[in-house]
Amino acid sequence: MRPRAAIVVTGSELVRGERTDRNGPFLAGRLLLLGVDPARISIVGDDPGELGAALGIALDADLCVVSGGLGPTHDDRTVELVARVAGRALVLDNALREEIGSVSRRIAERLRRPYSDFELGVRKQATLPEGALSLGIVGTAPGFVLETERAPVVVLPGPPAELQQLWPRALDTEPLRRVLERARKPARRVLRFYGASESAIAKALADAGGERDGVVATICARDFEIHVDLLVDPGAAARGDEVERGLAEPLAEYLFTRDEQRVEEIVLEACRGRGWSLATAESCTGGLVAARLTSVPGSSAVFLGSVVAYSNSVKHSELGVSPALVETHGAVSAEAAAAMAAGARKRLGADVAVAVTGIAGPEGGTAEKPVGLVFLHAETPEGGHGIEFTLPGDRETIRSRATVAALHLVRRLLARNSHKDV
Repeated sequence: MRPRAAIVVTGSELVRGERTDRNGPFLAGRLLLLGVDPARISIVGDDPGELGAALGIALDADLCVVSGGLGPTHDDRTVELVARVAGRALVLDNALREEIGSVSRRIAERLRRPYSDFELGVRKQATLPEGALSLGIVGTAPGFVLETERAPVVVLPGPPAELQQLWPRALDTEPLRRVLERARKPARRVLRFYGASESAIAKALADAGGERDGVVATICARDFEIHVDLLVDPGAAARGDEVERGLAEPLAEYLFTRDEQRVEEIVLEACRGRGWSLATAESCTGGLVAARLTSVPGSSAVFLGSVVAYSNSVKHSELGVSPALVETHGAVSAEAAAAMAAGARKRLGADVAVAVTGIAGPEGGTAEKPVGLVFLHAETPEGGHGIEFTLPGDRETIRSRATVAALHLVRRLLARNSHKDV
């Protein structure tokens, strides 16, 4: 039986909905790949009673991982509560105090404040439960591992970047190595689909025999993509192959990658492979397609730029969309999208261009052209293709999904796949 882990994420801002938890999903995903089952993720505020109770429950698992509450202020209570639940005294770590103090002195100098303003906070952050193994710092909050009579506890800072840098150090400690010795690290198979429904994926999985015999499947819908991960236990490779085939073969026209390569990476790679440059012309998405493309390191080798033409006058002046076309067909139309794509290719000197125009709402819709109506058009030196669809949802959802649809339209056109569905 795999070891079980409980994750406790603390921070009143998370409970109030002011921020979204990123640490719980990160930790759960990493543990699962190591063969440790994430039994629960608990999100609690800074109240000592609630946090102490959550920690007490978490210690019933084989491993407890905690994030947040390690700062210098009065409401950062994780260390003292971990010590209390574990029955340990708090001890000042002088080496850690020097390490945190060095960083804090630089901050004090930059802010032109006396170091004395930081000294109490430094001392607080350098105080750990007796017997804790320090993981060092990335910012000023230290991570540590504490072996208790019930389960090992890993305590990490709340900022996701700091937590993710300290996590590998935690895995190198003796308490975690002992937990991982009992784990069965699964192999991972990745399938990414676009244009298929969740029900179609679920049916294909059921037809393949479903989850059994050491194979676990997770199905996650993201925008119009369906992400399927298969976790295959040691010794279950044949069953994993069977399930993977059962998903891939009947849904082959929707399967766009068997790894974690994002669609924007696939688009850029396809353009680079053909020696083509790429540009975008965007109205309702306001540059979101370009933002996805430029999030990829090295995209400048392919991506030239974008024209965000929100008003009709900019569509005319920057993309050459004629006022007569807009008057006849409307700014939200297949004709306008095609003209925008052609205009982007000409204006920016690109080989490939994709254009987006639509009604993101919540206002601006009519009976003929409702909120959520989007037109896309992509052009390459070998021809173009346009699509139309109406998306449900709020403004953010419509814009986000239109962005994904634009990238997949380019991907399909570059792959010379004329499948009609978006």
